[in-house]
Amino acid sequence: MKRSGLCSESFQVRTFEVNDLYRVMTINFECLPENYSSYFYRDLYTRYPETFVVAESDNDIQGYIMCRIERGFSKLRTFTPTRLLHVVSLAVREPYRRKGIAKKIMLEAMKKGLEKYQTNECYLEVRVGNIPALKLYESLGFTKTKRNYGYYMDGEDAWVMAKSLTNEEALKDS
Repeated sequence: MKRSGLCSESFQVRTFEVNDLYRVMTINFECLPENYSSYFYRDLYTRYPETFVVAESDNDIQGYIMCRIERGFSKLRTFTPTRLLHVVSLAVREPYRRKGIAKKIMLEAMKKGLEKYQTNECYLEVRVGNIPALKLYESLGFTKTKRNYGYYMDGEDAWVMAKSLTNEEALKDS
């Protein structure tokens, strides 16, 4: 791993592999206050491997997204049963942010959710104070659908944001 504080502008996206677990857990711990057990990561990978995606730059993983597939009601249209892609966690290390990594791994996970698991909609929870993430999700076509008060362990609220995946055109990188 490059330690100079400088980082490459290029990165590659690929599906998570079991030997990536320690690095992904380290990134989660470094970037987010919500942390998970190794069992949780392995379970999501075992059940939904196609939507567990990592981004590599400078010969190491610098970001990841992990999702699960759910059956439930649309977050966009009340009481419409649908197949949902739920973004459980997304993190990119600080030196590698604002380089398009989060956008690219989001697009890849949504594409795989649609193609491999026939999801119709993607949703996520995001801290109301996380302005960069909110801007990213809005740029990808997500809309705020609900505010969950006190959602996070520290008491911060979360926005539930959702996006239809039925239009493949909407999943193309712009």
